[in-house]
Amino acid sequence: MENIPRVVLTGGVSGGHTFPLIAVARALRSQLPEGIELLFVGSHGRFEDDAMGRENIPVKYVLTGKWRRYFSFKNFTDLFRLPLGFAQALWHLFWFMPDVVFSKGGSASVSIVLAAWLYRIPVLIHDSDAVAGRANRFLARFARRIAIAYPSARKFFPELKTALTGNPVRTEILSGNVARAIKRYGLSSEKKTLLVIGGSQGAYALNEALLQILPALLESGIQVIHQTGEKNYALIVEAVEAYGLKIGESGYVPQAFFSAEELADVLMMASLVVSRAGAGSIAELAALKKAAILIPLASAANDEQRMNAYDVAELGGALVLEEPNLGEHILLEKIKGLLLDDALRESMGEKLHAFYHADAADVLASGLREMMS
Repeated sequence: MENIPRVVLTGGVSGGHTFPLIAVARALRSQLPEGIELLFVGSHGRFEDDAMGRENIPVKYVLTGKWRRYFSFKNFTDLFRLPLGFAQALWHLFWFMPDVVFSKGGSASVSIVLAAWLYRIPVLIHDSDAVAGRANRFLARFARRIAIAYPSARKFFPELKTALTGNPVRTEILSGNVARAIKRYGLSSEKKTLLVIGGSQGAYALNEALLQILPALLESGIQVIHQTGEKNYALIVEAVEAYGLKIGESGYVPQAFFSAEELADVLMMASLVVSRAGAGSIAELAALKKAAILIPLASAANDEQRMNAYDVAELGGALVLEEPNLGEHILLEKIKGLLLDDALRESMGEKLHAFYHADAADVLASGLREMMS
């Protein structure tokens, strides 16, 4: 009887890392109907238990640490976490002994990739952003193959083992239903719809900027769907009600977090999206040809969100606003201007679509299979 192939997935701690891991896991299962064993090994983030559990992928956690570019006592305590995490990675890989490791990068992946290298297990690294992450740049020397999502990231890696694949997108995102969104949120099919989404954790600066212009948007006949983030939901609702607006009846719909199906529905309905510039968010907007105003997270590591946004903007695929420029008037002006120009929004969506690689998950899965032999 032929041995069933085994693959370890690592990375995570954010939706931008976890969801592509899921997409590749599904592609592997599709390409290997005779069976495959998957295991996620990484640090404990917000998504891993739920996301991997829904896919029936077992999880093992290791301690992780990182070096911060500012003074923090955690820089010293993490020095002790790193060797412990490496020992845990060696233990988990020894007992599972995969044929290949697929890494999305980040501090969560360092000990697992190093342990795999020590065991001579081949590693495929995928980097999502226009500027390669520090962990991936360090781990590149231990990887057999490297996949990138933006051409500009190529300069960070050895040319001979680097390929452009794009970012995998969750298949659920492609199946949105406008009628379902209208029914669920009590919205109108006749009005323009603005979707504001600050990433899986929400975004405080984005939320504050929206609150300043929300009455003016609603008075203009624009309906607004808003992912607030779980930490901010109660405060947002309180602030909106202080305006005298009734949630669910004013054309404003706040929600702490969207499931994959809910996000697909509201993305399909949106006339315009205001979003952070995470690689995963941009890939989903590109898949659906959505016009967007991208507001890079100023504190993102390596300034990666800013570089992602401007790579897209250079092709005319999005409008970029920096956080310091999130004044009331400029944001309102840009939103209204784009919602009044259907042709411009359509053109932006088409240009953004160039960043969508429909076969990204399948290409990565095929690469992993080739490395197993």
